[in-house]
Amino acid sequence: MALKVDLDLCTGCGLCAQICPEVFEMGDDGYSHVISGADEGLPCVDEAIDQCPVGAISR
Repeated sequence: MALKVDLDLCTGCGLCAQICPEVFEMGDDGYSHVISGADEGLPCVDEAIDQCPVGAISR
């Protein structure tokens, strides 16, 4: 299943991009986005999912 950020839940705190900058970036819209072509299997992805304060990241 593909990694995604639910923009209806995302608050734009940027924690995922701090934890896993290889996979997440903050967009011009102020929300987190998965970087196209990023390695979604990196261990930091699971940490970002676990640490998201609003549960906006899922597989």
